Amino acid sequence: MVFFRKNYGRIIISFVALVCLQFSVMYFKKSNAEEYPSYQNNNFSVFGLNVPRNLSFCDEKIPTNDYALKDNLEKEFFKNKQWKNNAGYLFSKAQKWFPYIEPILKQEGVPDDFKYVAVIESHLSNAVSPAGAAGFWQLVPVTARHYGLIVNDNVDERLDVERSTRVACKLIKYAYSIFKNWTLSAAAYNLGIGGIQNALAKQNTNNYYDLLLNRETGAFIYRILAYKTLFANPENLGLKRKTLKYYSKIPVKIIKVDSSITNLGHFAKSVQCNKALIKLFNPWLLSDHLDNPDRHVYEIKIPKQSNADYSSYYSDLIKSEIQDSVEVAITDSVPVENVINHLVIEKENLKDIAEFYDINETDLRSWNNITDSTVIKAGDKLIIKVKRNKIGN
Repeated sequence: MVFFRKNYGRIIISFVALVCLQFSVMYFKKSNAEEYPSYQNNNFSVFGLNVPRNLSFCDEKIPTNDYALKDNLEKEFFKNKQWKNNAGYLFSKAQKWFPYIEPILKQEGVPDDFKYVAVIESHLSNAVSPAGAAGFWQLVPVTARHYGLIVNDNVDERLDVERSTRVACKLIKYAYSIFKNWTLSAAAYNLGIGGIQNALAKQNTNNYYDLLLNRETGAFIYRILAYKTLFANPENLGLKRKTLKYYSKIPVKIIKVDSSITNLGHFAKSVQCNKALIKLFNPWLLSDHLDNPDRHVYEIKIPKQSNADYSSYYSDLIKSEIQDSVEVAITDSVPVENVINHLVIEKENLKDIAEFYDINETDLRSWNNITDSTVIKAGDKLIIKVKRNKIGN
C-alpha cells in the first residue's frame, strides 16, 4: 500500500504519456494519409508514395477506389529513375512552345490538358517516327492531308507547330463529338476512334479505366497525368519546385507567296533575311526551293529581329528521326540536345540551378563565364551542358 502511494504520481504520469503518444501516432498517420495516398488491398498497405490525390484530366475525375488503377498510376510516376534530368530538359522546351500551343487549344475549345499529349508524342520537337508520323503532334500523312495540310516531297506542313496544333484540335474535337468524354478522346488520339469504339463494345463499358488495351494506349492517360503533375507540381515527384516562366513568342512578319520559289537563298535576300532563318522559322519547307504549280498561298514567317539568337529553337524544329516515342518511358529514344538554354527566373540562384540539373556549380560558372562577383538576374540565359546518357538513354 505504501509502495502504491509513493508511486501513484509516476503511474498517472506514465499513463498520460502513453495516451498522448497513442494520439500522436494516430494524428501522424491521419495527416500522412491526407497528404499522400495509401495503396492497400486485403494483404498490405503502403504509405508515402507521392502520387497526388484528386487527379483529373480535363476536369474529369480519376477514380481513386481501384487498386489496379493506382498501380498503373504508380508505374508511370515511379518507374522512371531519371525524372530530374528529364524535367530540366522538358521544362526548357515547354517554356518555348507552350506559348504557341496553349492559345490555339483555347481558341479551338480544347481543354488545356491536351498540351501534354504533344509532350508525350514528340517531346515538343519535329520528330519523325518509323511509321511516318511527324511533327509535335505526330500526325500521319493521310490524316494531315484530310484536314488540309500539304504533305509532299517539297512541303510538309505537319512540321509547322501552329498549323499542326490546329489539326490536332480538329481530331480531338471530332473524337469528343463521338464519345462525349475527353479521356476517351485522348485515348482515341493514340489508338484511333475505331479502336476505342471496338474496345468499348467488346468489353461492355463506357469508361477508359475499365478497358484492357494495348500497352501503349493503356498507359497513355496515366502518362499524361504524370507529365501534368511534373509540370504543375514537380515536388510530388521529389523535384525542387520550379515555376515555368514562358518565353515570349518570337515577333514575326508573314510574307504570303502564291508562286514557286526557284532559289530560297535569293528569296531570302529579297526579303532582307537569310536562308538559315527562313528554314528555321519555316521548317515545313523541305527543300531549297518551293514548287507551287497550283498557286497555293503559303505564309512564310520571317523574324522581325534577324540578329537575335534563336539557337535554342533549332534542335526542336529540325526534322529528326526517332523510334515510336509513346511506347517508351520519357528517358528512352527521344533525341535531345547536349546544350539547354536556361532562362533564369526570379529568386533563382546558381546553386539551385546546378542542383536542379544535377550538374556541378563550378562547371555552370565556367560554361557561362560567371565570376564570384557576377550577379545573375531574372531574364538571363545560361548555357547548361547535359550529357546524353543522362537524358536520352
